[in-house]
Amino acid sequence: MPLLCLVLASLAAATGCALPRDAAATRPDAATGWLRTELYFGLGAVDAPADAARWRRFLDTEVTPRFPDDFTVLDAYGQWREPGAAMPERLRSRLVVILHPDTPARRADIDAIRAAWTALTGDTSVLRATQPAEVAF
Repeated sequence: MPLLCLVLASLAAATGCALPRDAAATRPDAATGWLRTELYFGLGAVDAPADAARWRRFLDTEVTPRFPDDFTVLDAYGQWREPGAAMPERLRSRLVVILHPDTPARRADIDAIRAAWTALTGDTSVLRATQPAEVAF
């Protein structure tokens, strides 16, 4: 039976399918005290070439080690206007969504990810939006 659970867990992870209740025993049915944090990363002007390899390395070295269990990345488009600028900048963006327990360690991990991106790219900031989340697995 343990081998079957391991196979089911691997299959579910690869396909994104939900696990049977007994195979997902390490996850609570519902959790309180969690947050949904969204991080908005500017990747450059919409008409500039994308550097997919740099983004993948960043995920592999900065985000995945801090949140190895799960996070979601969405392609996005954004606009931002600097104070005093006549026109907004139009940016290719990535939105990283992380559901996590509300602990000082998790908040520090979020801040470390933001700092790593600004150090890597020279960007002024990474927008963070955090709100309470009711989660169930």
